[in-house]
Amino acid sequence: MIVAVVGATGLVGSKMLQVLEERNFPVTELLPVASERSWGKKVTFKGREWTVMSADDAIARKPVLAIFSAGGATSAQLAPKFAAIGCYVVDNSSYWRMDPSVPLVVPEINADVLTQKDHIIANPNCSTIQMVLPLAPLHKAFGIKRIVVSTYQSVTGAGQRGKEQLEAEMSGGTGTKFPHQIFMNVLPHIDSFLPDGYTKEEMKMVNETRKILRDSSIAVSATTVRVPVEGGHSESVNIEFNRPYDLAEARRLMAEMPGVVVQDDPSNNVYPMPITAWEKDDVFVGRIRRDPSVENGLNLWCVSDNIRKGAATNAVQIAQVLLENGWLG
Repeated sequence: MIVAVVGATGLVGSKMLQVLEERNFPVTELLPVASERSWGKKVTFKGREWTVMSADDAIARKPVLAIFSAGGATSAQLAPKFAAIGCYVVDNSSYWRMDPSVPLVVPEINADVLTQKDHIIANPNCSTIQMVLPLAPLHKAFGIKRIVVSTYQSVTGAGQRGKEQLEAEMSGGTGTKFPHQIFMNVLPHIDSFLPDGYTKEEMKMVNETRKILRDSSIAVSATTVRVPVEGGHSESVNIEFNRPYDLAEARRLMAEMPGVVVQDDPSNNVYPMPITAWEKDDVFVGRIRRDPSVENGLNLWCVSDNIRKGAATNAVQIAQVLLENGWLG
């Protein structure tokens, strides 16, 4: 199978190659695509080197699958070109997510929305993916009325330059990715601010949650925060249900959800942490407790590797659904 990875030299693109290899995806020819400055460079996949090429050269090779992690402008321009040759595109940018004609997919939740004619498929935002995965079974059982979420997002969510800035500042240097120092600091600012005072990242969580859970009535309020952690996003999530719920039942539903691991034994200091979520594909949930300040309220804490489940793994899982459905030939 001929597979293109667009943005193959970036932080997420490199992880996509790793996950494709780990999952033994049936790639017979890899087409690594990147910007002009990377053309001719080599990437290693399945024990051999592959030459980085232009998008036009990749399209000429007629891949059946292209996984994108190259930014919204690139996806807007190139995804339709790949799709036009019959290629299935799984796009990690925000560009296509809220397009009503494009499915936005977390496979454990809504793989059923995919059809054979969907040649552009959107991968959700990393912070959205890890929140909706444990919430999906709770919404089905009790109906979610309102979500208040505060995120603690690692510097790798800002790409290679975010990681480099933290590393430079830890050694006494500087960086240019963030508007302020990130080392020993916390920035309540991810993506650009909108006129109403929220950021684009926060509104992604609002709108994507409703689309993935297929319920536009869910009220969502988000505050997204960058923290000096190299890998792994954390979230404090407060949920108000439409109906009464049993706490043990809520815990059981999350524990039985594919892709969710409950780590909830605070008396023994067991709870999810980003440092223990590194290089894992699951979303880890703990600090599960009733919120007595609101009727039918629940608090939880969830953590996930934002580069894996929040990006690369989810994209490859979508590709696996396409493969299992027989749509990749």
